[in-house]
Amino acid sequence: MILVTGGTGLVGSHLLYQLVRNGKPVKALVRDRDKIKQVKKIFAYYSEDYENLMQKIDWVDGDILDLCSLEDAFTNVRKVYHSAAIVTFDGKGKTQLIKTNVQGTENIVNLCLGHKIDKLCHVSSIASLGKALNGELIDENLKWNSSKTHSAYTISKYKSEMEVWRGIQEGLNAVIVNPSVILGPGFWSSGSGSLFTKAAKGMKYFTVGITGFVDVRDVVDAMVQLMESDINAERFILNAENLKYQEFFDIVAEAMQVEKPKQEATKKLLKLAMLLDGVASNLGIKKREITKEVVQVSLSVSKYSNVKVKKEIGKTFTPVKISIGEIAKKFKNELTIR
Repeated sequence: MILVTGGTGLVGSHLLYQLVRNGKPVKALVRDRDKIKQVKKIFAYYSEDYENLMQKIDWVDGDILDLCSLEDAFTNVRKVYHSAAIVTFDGKGKTQLIKTNVQGTENIVNLCLGHKIDKLCHVSSIASLGKALNGELIDENLKWNSSKTHSAYTISKYKSEMEVWRGIQEGLNAVIVNPSVILGPGFWSSGSGSLFTKAAKGMKYFTVGITGFVDVRDVVDAMVQLMESDINAERFILNAENLKYQEFFDIVAEAMQVEKPKQEATKKLLKLAMLLDGVASNLGIKKREITKEVVQVSLSVSKYSNVKVKKEIGKTFTPVKISIGEIAKKFKNELTIR
């Protein structure tokens, strides 16, 4: 039996689809059963038989911070995919963010050790890798560097990984994946999905930073391959391409058939936007979107290597332009249905 945490998220829902499609027995931890309909929506993107596939998932009520609920979830489990985490760059949620991501991972690791499970796959992030000097290519060997500029999310993912490494030293068989910006359909109000929503309304500005992008299906495929391999105590960057944000926004605009952003969002302009966004958030007009961390990421130049995962499991990646085109098509189809 396989246990998946974070099954109602972008990675988790796509992972569940691949596992049940391949006939694997699966349990999925869920806090809010209303979110299961989001998983059904993801399944429907890829199969007409989505109703039957959904029936193959054993949904278990639980929370990664609730050890009692996790004990029930771990019954008869041999493999665990841990993808549950809070992803936010809003400083107001710092305490809960770190508690959920770090303590939640600690609980999962301890239960994996206690139940002597065969293998754990921990979904981390490129955020946990830290920053390279002079824009050098970042690989799995980059040493973590402490910095006051690290966001709470970055710190939480680094500390979460430390829990997994601690478990490995105590005898846990585990692998860690570090995806770059994950591209996938269905979650239009969060993560990369929100960019398609914004693009549909028109985007005027682009930023000059560089980062990596990867298709969610490639992330899931790599996770499954690594879990079915003999590889242990290793981390793998999952990244298809490194692109300038301007290039990325241009591809999205082209796929969405809207005008490309033409104005550069300078550091000065981003700081002004952050100030106005903060005022609007404090007045309850809108949810906070532009934080200090968002500004830093938008302007930073970070390039990631995918050599290790290609070498170890022969992983190939979907070109970003193809991923964006397929996601945009699903987005536009949903607009038509509405």
